[in-house]
Parts: sequence; C-alpha cells; structure tokens
Amino acid sequence: MADEIDVLLSRVEDHGLREELASHVGRLKQRRRFGLVFEDHLPESVALPQHQIRRGVKVVPRDDQTAAPSVVTRVKGKTATLTNGEQTLESPVDDLVAIAEFGEPIYPGLKRLGSIERGGDKPAHVVIKGENYHALEALQFTHAGKVDCIYIDPPYNTGARDWKYNNDYVDGDDAYRHSKWLAFMQRRLLLARQLLNSSDSVLIVTIDEKEYLRLGLLLEQLFPDARMQMVSSVIKAGGVSRAGSFGRSDEYLFVLQFGASSAKPVPLGEEWNPVRTRNKYKLRWKNLMRSGSGASRSDSPNLFYPVFVTDSPAGPVFHSVGQPLDHQASRLGIGEPEGTSVVWPIRRDGSEGRWMVSWETLQLLIAQGFAKLGQFRGGDTTPYYLAEGERQKVESGSFKVKDHAADGSVIVDEDSYTPEFLPTTQWNITSHDAGNGGSRLLERLLPDRSFPFPKSLYAIEDVLRFFVVQKPNATVLDFFVGSGTTTHAVAKLNRQDGGSRSSIVVTNNEVAEVDAERLAEEGYRPGNSEWEALGIFESVTRPRLEAAMTGRTPDGEPVKGDYRFTDEFPMAEGFSENVQFVELEYLDVETVDLGGAFEAIAPLLWMRAGATGPILANPYDSSGKRKPFLISERYAVLFNLDNWREFVETLETEVSHVFIVTDSTSEFASVAAELPAGVEPLRLY
Repeated sequence: MADEIDVLLSRVEDHGLREELASHVGRLKQRRRFGLVFEDHLPESVALPQHQIRRGVKVVPRDDQTAAPSVVTRVKGKTATLTNGEQTLESPVDDLVAIAEFGEPIYPGLKRLGSIERGGDKPAHVVIKGENYHALEALQFTHAGKVDCIYIDPPYNTGARDWKYNNDYVDGDDAYRHSKWLAFMQRRLLLARQLLNSSDSVLIVTIDEKEYLRLGLLLEQLFPDARMQMVSSVIKAGGVSRAGSFGRSDEYLFVLQFGASSAKPVPLGEEWNPVRTRNKYKLRWKNLMRSGSGASRSDSPNLFYPVFVTDSPAGPVFHSVGQPLDHQASRLGIGEPEGTSVVWPIRRDGSEGRWMVSWETLQLLIAQGFAKLGQFRGGDTTPYYLAEGERQKVESGSFKVKDHAADGSVIVDEDSYTPEFLPTTQWNITSHDAGNGGSRLLERLLPDRSFPFPKSLYAIEDVLRFFVVQKPNATVLDFFVGSGTTTHAVAKLNRQDGGSRSSIVVTNNEVAEVDAERLAEEGYRPGNSEWEALGIFESVTRPRLEAAMTGRTPDGEPVKGDYRFTDEFPMAEGFSENVQFVELEYLDVETVDLGGAFEAIAPLLWMRAGATGPILANPYDSSGKRKPFLISERYAVLFNLDNWREFVETLETEVSHVFIVTDSTSEFASVAAELPAGVEPLRLY
C-alpha cells in the first residue's frame, strides 16, 4: 500500500502540492502501529479523599467519583464554588473529593505509618499505600535503573468487576474492557521499565487465559530488547469447574530477562523433574572420547594421545598419560611402559577419534580424582571424566566424597544429594497450590479476615529464587502486591541464606465492592475512618506483614502452624526483617518550593540512600530553629550552605548520599566538589 501511495504522489504535477502531500503522508506513516493496536483512552484519575479542597484543585462528587471533574475556583467556609468549563455551581466541601489525573505534574511525598524493626542494619522492606502509577513516578527518583527483579500479579480482567478504571469498576459488558486494561497496563509498564537495571534484571508477570494473548503482545512491543518465555503453572490441581468447558487449573508467568540476566540452577525436588531424569540425581561421568561432530583426530590433532593403564585385582588404574602424537605420526609401535596397556580414542568404526580434554588437563583430573576407568576387558577400558559443572558439585560439597576407588576416582554419597537444575516451562508443584499456600496460610496469619485469591507464598518464593539466589542484596519490586505475599517471600528467601534482599511493594486501600455498598448504606464515605479501615492496605496487607514478621496475629496470639517445603520452621518465629509502612501523599507545590515539605520527602531520601538506618525527618532543634544539616550513618542533608565546611568535616565515613538544598547550580557544584570520593551528591528543590 505504501508503494502504491508513493506512485500516486509522483503523478501530482504541482511540485508544491506534491511535497506537501508527501510530508503529510510521511507523518501518517510514522504514526502507524503494527502488532497490538488499542485505544489510549482518557487519562486515569485517582481519588484523594483526604486531600484538602482548595482553589485550583480538581474535584468530583464524593458519592459519584465517575462524574466529570470540575475545578474549584473559590472556597468560602464550608462551601466551594466550582466550574466545569460550561457552568458554575456551588457544593458543600464535605460532598467533594479531590482527584489527580495521570499525566499531570505531581509532587509526591511519603507519610510514615509505622514500622517493624527486627532486622538490625539490614535494608528495610517498604510498603507503599497509594495509587501504583504515581508510586512508580515517585520511585523514578529513588530507584531508576536499580531494581533487580519486578514481580507483578495484575488484575486478570475476568469481567467480574475485579478492577477499576477511572474510579469505576470495569465489567464484562464493557465493550472497551480489553482496551482499557491494555492502556492501564501500558502506562505502568512504561514507568516500570525505567526502574529495571538494564544490564541484569528480570520482569515476571502472572496472568490467566483472559488476557495472556494481549499481554504477551504488549510485553513484546514495550520490551523489544528482552528475552521472553512463558511458564504454565498449576495453581489448583483439582481445577475450577466451568459448565460445559474444561476446568481451569493453571495460570501463566511471562518471564522477561534483560542484559546478563540468567536463571540460576537451584536445589529442586523430584516434583520439578517430572520425567525423573536420573542424571539430575547422580554424579554424571562423561565418556572421555569425543562423539558427534568434530570427533575425528584430524579435527583436533592435539587431543589424540595415549593413556596408559595397568590392571589390578580391584580393577584398572591409571599409570600415566602420553603426549599428543604429531598429526601425521602413526600410533602403531608406540612404546608402552612395562606392565601397561595403552588406550587410544578409537571410534566404533575403527577410525581414529580424539579425547575431550588435553593431556595436561587429564593428568590434573586424575590427580584430583575427577577421572576414572571402566571395566578392563581384553586389555582395553573406557576412560571417563567429570565436566566442570559436575566437578563444582563435588568441590562445593553438594556431593560429599566418602571414598576413592582403586583408580583414584572419587566415590560420592548420592543418597543425600538434592540436585540443582533449571526446570522446564511446565510447573505442577504441590506447594504452589493457591489453597494451601495462599488462602489457608493467610487464614493462620489473619484468622478473622479473608482476601480473594491470594498467591501461594511458596510459588512466589520459588520463581524469585531462580533470579535472586546469587544476589543477596537484590531489590524486588511489586506494584500490584495485594495481600503482601511478595514481601513475605523475599523475607523467607533471606532467612534461607542470610541475605539482605529488600522489597518495595505498592497497594491501594480499595474497599471491596460488597463492603463499599454496605458502608454507603450506613452513611460512610471514602475518607471516613470506618471506610478506610476496611481497605485492602489497612485490613489485609499491613496486618498480614506484621503477623508474618513478628509471628503474632493481630490479636497478639502466636501464629499457629509451620512453614513447609524448602525450610520448615514455626510461623510463630517470624523473620529478622525491617519493614517501613508509608502512604503516598500529593504535596502542595507552593509548600515544596518554600522548602516546607521536608518531612514528606524524607522517606524518599532515605530510600534513595538504601533504606537502612533511621529516617532523617525532623530538621528543627528543640527551640524550633532549623538545623544547618542532618547526618546519619548512610546519608546526610545540608540545608544551610554557610555551614558546608563543618558539614563536610562531620560526615560519617559510611555516608553514600548527600542531599544539598539550594537553588544555585554553582553553589551545589562547589559543595559537591568538597565531598569525599564515592559520595553521590544530589540537589534538592
């Protein structure tokens, strides 16, 4: 079609018109989209029920948050004057709720809601209460390019009113249900992309059959540089019954790897090896003679050499290893040490082959016990050796050496070995059952509360393990966290190997539809304490993580039961972890410009510096005077540049970040130049 248009354009005689048309066609070509096409839809908005109603704020009726927004032009007493561009009206302030529309500039802050401190100097997990799109915008300051793993379990868009768009539930009758979901996901994934470490990171997204096709295409378009796989995972072996259809028992995990990201082999039980491949559970000795392509002597003349062996009552043993023959020399007539037999790499068809390793390497393998001989038959035997991966299993102690054979080769205890390997893309693992590992486990932590469809703790633990097992300081992000399973899983991984991994998770405080209807009938509205107490953050996420970390239910009772599978221990033990609970705030630009929002941005500075130690939040002394600077073990803030010399002299040696409050580029550069090497300076306001 494009070629045909170009031909038609060439027939336009008027040069100016032809050039103008070509210009317009060129712009249209650039705007064409190939692959997944969907509407962008109007920007989403988030309701801010606790935000002050003041001049310039966008608002909607508190009882109808799907209405078109108006702008407050005046507030007098308890009455606000509004305009929607066509008419002016008045409304009681209490009947309005402020909104923030996506795409508009925001000034994010974090309000501290409490913490758990059981992990000493380990980095804290951060649990953010707020709209995840704006939370991702705030994280651009703290974690751009620093996240090792993103795991998300977004709404599956089943049509059962399981998620909202523009403050209204999207149901199965909405003709734009799929398009809205794609726009909703695209906006968040574009922000998430900026947080991933492009040189080595992974993005994991779970989904079911309702949207997996569209999600796969969307991920391919947004992350063309990623290597993508899809795993099918059984989450309910008995399946979910569906009239006239097959019961659904699994869901899907899209795994996108960036840069040097590599899934690491980890200890796995027999469930992960459905075909029961024996070599996963035994030490694998490889034939020393090359097979397949490139197996002839002429392919690698330096790997054609004699191996001399002697016979003994216990079997053949190595005597020595000869050097390679000249590539044209005959093997016949080679002198053999007295009492030995010679073994050559002779192929089944009688032709001369070659060994897998050099003669020097074979000598070393024999000395280490990593080479052995087969049975001695008619003066001949077959040499074997351990490849590098198998040698590492012995050297690391995964296979314990219990003896040596007559030929010096190691004899290992295979019964106590748990194999390390990577599974296939089909997972049917008992611990991943969403009932036992999800709903029933959550019931132990929160006996009087429920949450729909929580993921199995062990399922998230397992999928994360493949990518963070060799990253003890990894940062894991989940911006659809739900009940808090991801933080729980990261804490469990840390317990297993003493790691200091940290998680950042985001959830809103949405009230379930049935509870919202009941609360509305009782006269409550969003923002009322009675309403907010039943939101997901307040009623499930925060208390679940408090119970998991402390080992105590909200009633103060020890959590009953044990964790199972990879490591078994009482749930009442809790975890040695730190957790900081915060709420996303929308700051007044004038307050920020005047430097009066420090307490709200203090947690962001703390997160930027590694989320360890105390949060420097109070810049005033006992008399109410602002201090010239604040310093902790990991970061510092300079408010008054007149005190920069004292500030630099007072810095702790472990400080990694210094925040300098100034509107002068030259003053910032002057102070930054005086900081110790390795300290990252950042300018505030």
